[in-house]
Amino acid sequence: MKPKEAFDRTRQLLKNHHGWMKGTINLIASENVPSPAVREALTTDFGNRYAEGPPGERVYAGCKFIDEVELLTVDLAKQLFNAEHANVQPVSGVLANLATYTALTEPGDTMMCLSVACGGHISMGKKKMGGTAGAVHGLRIEYLPFDEEKMNIDVDEAQKKIAEVEPDLLLFGASVFPFPHPVEELADTAKEHGAHVVFDSAHVAGLIGGNQFQDPLREGAEVMTGSTHKTLPGPQHGIILCKRELKEDIDRSVFPGVVSNHHLHAVAGLAISIAEALEFGQDYASQIVKNARALGKSLYERGFDVLCPDLGFTSSHVILVDISRYGGGRDLEKSLEQADIILNRNLLPWDIREGRHYKNPGGIRLGASEVTRLGMKEKEMDRIAEFIERVVVDEEEPETVAKDVRQFAQEYQDIHFAFKSAVRAYDYIDIYSS
Repeated sequence: MKPKEAFDRTRQLLKNHHGWMKGTINLIASENVPSPAVREALTTDFGNRYAEGPPGERVYAGCKFIDEVELLTVDLAKQLFNAEHANVQPVSGVLANLATYTALTEPGDTMMCLSVACGGHISMGKKKMGGTAGAVHGLRIEYLPFDEEKMNIDVDEAQKKIAEVEPDLLLFGASVFPFPHPVEELADTAKEHGAHVVFDSAHVAGLIGGNQFQDPLREGAEVMTGSTHKTLPGPQHGIILCKRELKEDIDRSVFPGVVSNHHLHAVAGLAISIAEALEFGQDYASQIVKNARALGKSLYERGFDVLCPDLGFTSSHVILVDISRYGGGRDLEKSLEQADIILNRNLLPWDIREGRHYKNPGGIRLGASEVTRLGMKEKEMDRIAEFIERVVVDEEEPETVAKDVRQFAQEYQDIHFAFKSAVRAYDYIDIYSS
């Protein structure tokens, strides 16, 4: 392909994607749609610049406005999360975790966390799995005991195992995170046995900032890491909040430890998204949880095996459904995508012992963050459940369902819980003039 053809083809594919998104229902729990103001920040000249080091002490010139934006972002983050210190330089949640491992542990130390099958993230994984903690930082990983019925850490068994293992770091948080983790119940035990306590808030940061989930820094966590584009609907980036006494260790582990330049346009976008969260975040987070529970209830009433019905299905943005009697998660993921319903397959805690694999597991994971951002409420969750039922249970042709999905989606094209804009949620912003 000639260069100009490749140039035109790339731009057309981008436009095609935007056009497709306008007609989909996106239930990916790890995604969201930022406001047009955040998208605007990502197009600015900040994305072309370097600013290694802390504000005011850069090793590059030309940073006078960049410094002001980063300091503003830090102040906003401290305000939103009531934190003593914030570092907004990690370029992802994975690097926020890696920097925290570097600050608080040495290679060969032991970390306790959830396994991937029980909701843990790959950044918490063992070396043999290629996970960040084991393969990159050299930590030994011990798994926290898990209560499969409650989809949460088993407090009594965890206390025993912490006393037995005496880990150097106890890490809460997960990629499947329906209920608050027992930080308050386990933090003192961990510290008594010499462990630092960290909370990975990647999935639930927006819920925490909106006072709708739990408050890890008040419950015993010394550090809270996270990404900034899930329930906190900002740019793809990372963040670390911590106690004042850990500031120097954290900052040094971020730079020069795991970042050089730290994607300055994303820092500007994060400032805007945190300002939005301070203004609208409590209402947004509250509606996310209401919608997630309503979606779980609607699917359950339609015969789906939604986990934890006795606990209201979820206290966060995410629900998990055992769809093994309908086929594998990968197969249903593909069928639903053909119907323009976007979600992802997910391991269930018991999948491995029942002979299933992560490539085609027994579960699907659904999140309510993005549909809530578009203004949907509880009654729309029932419509979404109906669409899913038509594909999975009734085995209706996905392309037929897709026609109704696209018509439904057209009614929800504006960003809510943000400062007003003339640009709609999935509009392609064309700044190239041929």
